[in-house]
Amino acid sequence: MTDAGVDEQANEVKEYVRKRYGEIAKSRQSCCPSCGGTASMVDIGLKLGYSEEDLRTVPEAANMGLGCGNPVVLASLKEGETVLDLGSGGGIDVFLAAKAVGPKGKAIGIDMTEEMVKGARSTAKKYGYENVEFRVGEIENLPVEDSSVDVVISNCVINLAPDKERVFREAYRALRHGGRLMISDLVTEGELPGKVKKSFEAWAGCIAGAMGKTNYLKAIQKAGFENVKIVSESTYDIDVSNELESKITSVNVEAYKA
Repeated sequence: MTDAGVDEQANEVKEYVRKRYGEIAKSRQSCCPSCGGTASMVDIGLKLGYSEEDLRTVPEAANMGLGCGNPVVLASLKEGETVLDLGSGGGIDVFLAAKAVGPKGKAIGIDMTEEMVKGARSTAKKYGYENVEFRVGEIENLPVEDSSVDVVISNCVINLAPDKERVFREAYRALRHGGRLMISDLVTEGELPGKVKKSFEAWAGCIAGAMGKTNYLKAIQKAGFENVKIVSESTYDIDVSNELESKITSVNVEAYKA
């Protein structure tokens, strides 16, 4: 496929994902393929790694049942830090981060879906959050200044980006020297079937865009990060196709900008 063809396909994927998550923002239905259609948002949140206290301390509207981990709890946030969340959705990780960094800190959420950002802004205003900000933007082109944040987090979103290396370069650019990356994401262990890779619905479900685990870590290193390591991982229990069993892994990855 030519470069033009690759770019066209990437744009088609991106537009489909944008539309799909816009629908999720309006309907408030989780797209998590392993969560089950009848589970409550609280049950889904607990399954994804949030504690009962986490879910009690954030606005209910912020929990949309999206993600594959809890990067905030692993990021060891400190008072006064500035945190950037890539693909902030309903804002659950932004609100948790805002609580952790306190009034002298700040939590910024970036999401390419206007409906998600609109909803998160409304929630922040309703509950009086003064140290949060939500911006519309793509994680491959972050609307933030160079070296302006202390921590970059992301929860099961980078797999949605066709150009992951560019995402990691942007995260590196945004971080101050000594800053850190803590992301929860899905990776593959083994090759996905071709029909899955070509499925827009599988892209939106965080499956088709999942990168091989080894290559995923290499892409982070290539962006300039050091001390790249998986701090925890688990098999992602999905009920989509027998062909995918044991091939999708949920990982929490830590890295630093020297």
